[in-house]
Amino acid sequence: MTTTVTATSPATETATSAAASAVSTTTRPVPVRPLTEIGADCSALARGAAVLGTGGGGDPYIGRLLAEAAVREHGAVPVVQVEDLPDDAVVLNVAMIGAPTVMVEKLPSGAQFAEAIRSLATHLGVTPTHVACIEVGGVNSTSPIVAAAELGLPLVDGDGMGRAFPEVQMVLPTLSGISATPMALADEKGNTAVFATVDNRWAERLARTATVEMGCSAITAQYAMSGAELKQSYVRGSLSLSVAIGEALVDARAANEDPVVAVAAVLGGTVVFEGKVADVERKTVTGFARGTARIAGSGSDTGLEAVLRFQNEHLLVEVAGSVRTTTPDLIVTLDAETGEPITTEGLRFGARVRIVTAPADPRWHTPAGLALAGPRYFGYDTPAVRHDGTVSEGEHA
Repeated sequence: MTTTVTATSPATETATSAAASAVSTTTRPVPVRPLTEIGADCSALARGAAVLGTGGGGDPYIGRLLAEAAVREHGAVPVVQVEDLPDDAVVLNVAMIGAPTVMVEKLPSGAQFAEAIRSLATHLGVTPTHVACIEVGGVNSTSPIVAAAELGLPLVDGDGMGRAFPEVQMVLPTLSGISATPMALADEKGNTAVFATVDNRWAERLARTATVEMGCSAITAQYAMSGAELKQSYVRGSLSLSVAIGEALVDARAANEDPVVAVAAVLGGTVVFEGKVADVERKTVTGFARGTARIAGSGSDTGLEAVLRFQNEHLLVEVAGSVRTTTPDLIVTLDAETGEPITTEGLRFGARVRIVTAPADPRWHTPAGLALAGPRYFGYDTPAVRHDGTVSEGEHA
């Protein structure tokens, strides 16, 4: 695989000169080959989805094992491109909701994913024609494979975010006026529940409360929509992009090339910092994994410190005390040598990491998108800062 590296990113409105010197290189995206089916080897997809998950979405290894077991039992899952969906298709989304840290001790069963979809379909009185990912990240990119395989349905090559976010309402379908509810929850004990709420923020509040009672993680089916609605609101090619990222990472290592630069190339992103994890503060609160990680710089970043702030996903990175990139753009931590993605629950003292930032779907940088998932929503007193260090255009609209 060929990667193209362009000029060093400029210093920006939010970065000090010291922080600007920590910026490595920007890259531009490489072509992505569309998927047609998902077979018994989901390693590339799971690895790439963990990158897009920006530290959240659950353990990609667990998701991969569940998906591969389902495909071995039920056969390959056909993949349909968003533009090829019939307008009258009935699409149901399935995902894990809760704190990713819980999966360290409490694993979901494969049957939960299909059960959540069956519960929602029964409540709606519909027969689903397709399964989709509401977010591309970790287990939430592979759990729909499990449901699709068991139900014998095709999977849509797209998702509702282009990354992962911690709350139910933080999806592009919300910006298109599509309701999250009716919404089904299923836990590992056999309990199911269906919510109907006045808006998507209330869906988050009630589902999160129920999830905490279910042990801080559950499986949800939500955002039932037609093919026409999905075409209007979804990010196209998310699963294909995940595979491209995963393959680029492995191919770069095999060719003795830099896997971190290879990942950044597929994302069209920027390598902004390199260092060693000096401290991680993390706790599970109200169904979220919240925390901060401090990275002591190495190499060209020696003497500098980066700070990552997360709520399931990485939401903000500071370099030398200045904001470098914020949500909604992607902030990804990769192993400095292997390029393997590291989730927020996987960050450990002493780990050597590099931080890559990359652009989000442009719709997130509208005023409505920033109100839904920008840094101020999460309590950070800063404008949204793009992956290249510039202030989001949505801040000026």
